[in-house]
Amino acid sequence: MPRAPAPAATRPTRPKKATRRIVVLVATRKGAWLLHSDARRKAWQVDGPHFLGHIVNHLQLDPRDGRTLLAAAKTGHLGPTVFRSTNLGRSWKEAATPPAFAKAPEGSTGRTVDHTFWLTPGHASEPGSWYAGSSPQGLFRSGDGGANWAPFSPINDDPRYREWMGTVQDGTPDGPKLHSIIVDPRDARHLYFGMSGGGVHESTDGGQTWAPLVQGMEVVEGFDPGTITFHDPHVLRLCPSNPDRLYQQNHCGIYRIDRPSNQWVRIGRKMPKRVGDVGFPLVVHPRDADSAWVFPMDGTDVWPRTSPQGKPAVYGTRNGGKTWQRLDAGLPAEQAWWTVKRQAMSIDACDPVGLYFGTTSGELWMSSDEGARWRCIARHLPEIYAVEAAELA
Repeated sequence: MPRAPAPAATRPTRPKKATRRIVVLVATRKGAWLLHSDARRKAWQVDGPHFLGHIVNHLQLDPRDGRTLLAAAKTGHLGPTVFRSTNLGRSWKEAATPPAFAKAPEGSTGRTVDHTFWLTPGHASEPGSWYAGSSPQGLFRSGDGGANWAPFSPINDDPRYREWMGTVQDGTPDGPKLHSIIVDPRDARHLYFGMSGGGVHESTDGGQTWAPLVQGMEVVEGFDPGTITFHDPHVLRLCPSNPDRLYQQNHCGIYRIDRPSNQWVRIGRKMPKRVGDVGFPLVVHPRDADSAWVFPMDGTDVWPRTSPQGKPAVYGTRNGGKTWQRLDAGLPAEQAWWTVKRQAMSIDACDPVGLYFGTTSGELWMSSDEGARWRCIARHLPEIYAVEAAELA
């Protein structure tokens, strides 16, 4: 006879696990899309487009509440602005006061924000705080969840910093930028940012004063590394598991710094010479400070800004940059000439970690096994400017 089931009171029970929900935020030249999945990351539900036809440079989820979204957009009729949603994009409201430079004194020439380029949520102890970087280079802050913005710290008008920022003709093809705004998770007053061009800078007093952090960084041959203007960091990343370590993808290589040292070390020299260590994006493992990933591009001769030899690949390190491994399983083997912009690569906090990148040809690729194998989860989108992976509340 079949055995009767045990009484309910004596059956062993397993604790219910909370279902982790992942959202990938995709900002493009013609709008924004949100892709939703669970921790298995097998199937994705697409939500969008949002802001169809508008340039969206960055889309960020507030990790402090897991539901508030900010979008840095440039619209045809409103110009550069920021939109905010508190319901995961079901509705949006424009900032009452978007990021803008202070009005210039009468008789002098002021600057105008062309576009807000970078968004960073503030410290966990400061709910509602956000930072923004612009093109041309400017630093802004909101204390009310992105509804109102004001210039932050003296650098926007400081003569020395204005000199280091160069002119609107300098820097990247679509304009110089202030980017990679980082808040130390241990200290809300400890901040970093990068300028393209204009170097890496650090504040330990909440933005009242800043100091360049460029020792060890190289510049284009023939230029003086002692001139801050010539330094061109593409992206900075702080290691969540070790906030004293930062990685940098630069116009002139891949670097690492371990504080309190002020010396950047070029770890990209260990990359294969036929590929080089030029690129834009870089991401770091959320729990292992020795693990990071980059997406190299062809930076030779006339700077074609394509995948090297038309064979795209992510390269990863598991030992802080001492060695690098090519990770291209599932990616096109040849004749794929797209590349990845500085904000268009991201990482989730699942185990194993998920990696994501968006291409200039409008494809979104992901790996659910830390880069061992890749698959395309969205295609035929507009040119992708930024990708962020986040966990929903």
